[in-house]
Order: sequence, then C-alpha cells, then structure tokens
Amino acid sequence: MDQRSASARKGRKYEQVVEGARKVFMHEGFEGASVDAIAKEAGVSKATLYSYFSDKEILFLEVAKSECLRQGEASEMLVTPGPVDEMLAEIARKMATFFLSDFGMRVFRVCVAESERFPELGRTFYQCGPERAKAKLVEFLKIQVDEGHLQITDCELAAEQFIELCKAHLFPRMIFSVVTKPSEEEIERVIKGAVEMFMARYGT
Repeated sequence: MDQRSASARKGRKYEQVVEGARKVFMHEGFEGASVDAIAKEAGVSKATLYSYFSDKEILFLEVAKSECLRQGEASEMLVTPGPVDEMLAEIARKMATFFLSDFGMRVFRVCVAESERFPELGRTFYQCGPERAKAKLVEFLKIQVDEGHLQITDCELAAEQFIELCKAHLFPRMIFSVVTKPSEEEIERVIKGAVEMFMARYGT
C-alpha cells in the first residue's frame, strides 16, 4: 500500500502516532525529532509507527499538512454584524490571536524552516493559511464596498495591506524571539492602529 495514502487508514493508533509526531516536530523540528521520541510520545511501538509511515519524511509531511489545514480553519472570519470598523477590529483580533499564539508561531517556524526540503509544504502552508485568510477577507471587503461602507478599487491589495497592519510591530519581534508573549494592551494597540489606518484610507 502507498504510504502516502496512510491517512485513509485512520484509527485510534493512527491518531496517536500523528498527535505524538505533531508534539515532537513542533518542539524539535524535523532534524531534531527522532522516530524513537515520536513513538514514545505517541505511546506506540516503532513497529506500529512504521506500519503507518515508512519513514520520518512521510510522517512529517502528514503532520505538517494537517497543521496547515488547522491554520486554515483558524482563519475563518465569522464576525458579529455591526459597524464596519468594529467588524474589522474583530477580524484583526482573530488573526492576531492565531498569528501570535505559541501554536501559530511553531507552525510558521517549522513550515518555513523545512520549506526547502519539502517545497510542497511551503505551498500548502501558504494556500491553507495566508492565501485562505486573504480570500475570506476579500469577500468581506467586497460586501462592505457593495453596501457603501468602504471605498476600495483593489480588494485583493487592500486585504493584504490589512493583514500586514495586524501583524505590525508584534509578529516580527516574536519570530526573532525579541519578545515571547505580547500583552493584551500591546495587541489591542496594534489592532486599534490597524483599523484606524485602514479606515483612514478606505473609509467613506
């Protein structure tokens, strides 16, 4: 059986292997993770692990792609109807919560660190994360333009601009470990600034 089709053989042991591998890979990266450590974390034998995945690379790809899909789900932008600036603030808060979470930072670091070894992983990360978040935001912005709340001629560009505004100051400092955990006040300061700048440019 093709090991890359292992995901079709789901069961309790399979899920244990993937979850154990997720924890080890997120903490150790690809090079630092050993099959022994993964099997121990998963609570299974190496023989059981190898019955699902023939080598560490295939297991890493399965885990990392799963994490990318989790990020995509986290980017869903269901917001409470209200004034456009309040809805933008809610969207910004959802994005910042994920971008700045320990989980989000680890996924980002692992995917970027291993993107040369696994180029398809980098593409999957982008498609399931940044690209999906942008697409959802573009939909939202087009609705607001149609309803007369915003004046935007290029919603694709505007969406990317807003996403970058939401990451300003905090995300780069966390990527380089300048800070480990921003305060709620710092996050709200960035969100407030992002919304105010965006509305100053595109508000009616």
